[in-house]
Amino acid sequence: MTPGGPQAQTEELPVGLPGGLTEPPQPPPTNAVEGSSTWSLLDRLGLAFCWFLGLLFCAIAAAIVIYLLIKGIQFLKPSMLVTPAAAGFTEGESGGFSDAFFGTLILGVMSLTLALPTGVAIAVWLVEYGRPKALARVTEMTVEAIAGIPSVVFALFGTVIFSSAALGFLSRTNEGVVFGRSFFAAAAMLALEALPLIVASTREGLNAIPRHVREASYGVGKTKAATTRRILLPTCRPQIATGAMLGLGRIIGDTAIIVILLGATQNFSPVEGAPFPLNYLRGAGTTLTNFVYEASPTGNLNQPDKAYAAAFVLLFIVLLLNAATDLIHSRARKAGTWSH
Repeated sequence: MTPGGPQAQTEELPVGLPGGLTEPPQPPPTNAVEGSSTWSLLDRLGLAFCWFLGLLFCAIAAAIVIYLLIKGIQFLKPSMLVTPAAAGFTEGESGGFSDAFFGTLILGVMSLTLALPTGVAIAVWLVEYGRPKALARVTEMTVEAIAGIPSVVFALFGTVIFSSAALGFLSRTNEGVVFGRSFFAAAAMLALEALPLIVASTREGLNAIPRHVREASYGVGKTKAATTRRILLPTCRPQIATGAMLGLGRIIGDTAIIVILLGATQNFSPVEGAPFPLNYLRGAGTTLTNFVYEASPTGNLNQPDKAYAAAFVLLFIVLLLNAATDLIHSRARKAGTWSH
């Protein structure tokens, strides 16, 4: 140490980047990843078992689809889609299943009309607001509970609700007795089945949007409601559409609610004296799932050829919904994702 001066620097900074910083450590080479050749016997058996289960699942799904496609194309006739069911001794005399086909479309549109805006609103409130917290937690638990409730429980609950005198205008009544079977009743309960799928998918899309997107909108004077309506919801349209497609697939595939709340008739049974289309919506009806159930070899109709044809149409609708979901996701990936 020199008198009256600072302590001399005895160590020099290592040579490297400016400021004495050394080069950052290099990532390990790619060939350093452990290969399956070094796995233990138990790990190899576990991997082989996973491959077996995956291939088995694909084989079962492919067998179901291919079998129904072959049998459906073999027995399906275009006239079946426009001819209602009729009484007859042979399958040629008993008509088609046009009422079941149109009933499926009507019920799908009505149920999705109820479930989609409700599910999106619940998801927006849970993600963007969530106040009070206790109510938000209860709402999340309720949505999760609805997802696990069997459809027959929804059907029984709907019977109690829609058989009340207060809701008699939604179904057929006779001398003060409310039957509680109608498209309104079935659509309301089916909407509850689709609700958890829509809520979960919409929440996933909203949570994927970075926080700075919201802050940028607030910075230019937009309110939370305007930000949600003009930025957040348009951004997560692919997730909303995915939830809608999944919910619609569950709606058109249900049977218990159809049998109990729609009446499970082979033809439309409109209410006399009511204006169109309320006379049909307040009356009983059927869908493709119920027609397949009734026309199966163990059903009341015992018309297996028509059961295969109706199952082919139902399967085609489900595959079309899955293809639409994949198309939406692929377009969303091409458009790009948010960067955190």
